[in-house]
Amino acid sequence: QVQLVECGGGSAQVGGSLKLSCTATGNIFSRCGMGWFRQVPGKERELISSTSVDGSTSYAESVLGRFAASVENAKNTLYLQMNNLKIEDTAVYYCAPSTGWGKFCDRDNYWGQGTQVTVSA
Repeated sequence: QVQLVECGGGSAQVGGSLKLSCTATGNIFSRCGMGWFRQVPGKERELISSTSVDGSTSYAESVLGRFAASVENAKNTLYLQMNNLKIEDTAVYYCAPSTGWGKFCDRDNYWGQGTQVTVSA
């Protein structure tokens, strides 16, 4: 079973930047579209970006123009560059399959611990 490990979170000020990484222990990016999700306590987990197998990415309105996802296949790593951070970006960030067929691409098989992002004024 492929595992996903997120890292790169931390603290930033409003307007600052952070770059998250999601490293897979095996080949998943060629089989599943991959997403970045985030969750704050008491709220549903939110899909904020979805990168298809062909590399095209769509974004939630809340991060469009500020966040950019990319894949480095040679390193089995998905990135999320977060710019112009806002206080409301504070959340735990996760990566998991966003699209794909079958059990292998079922995101519920992949939730890890996530990485905390905290944005302050």
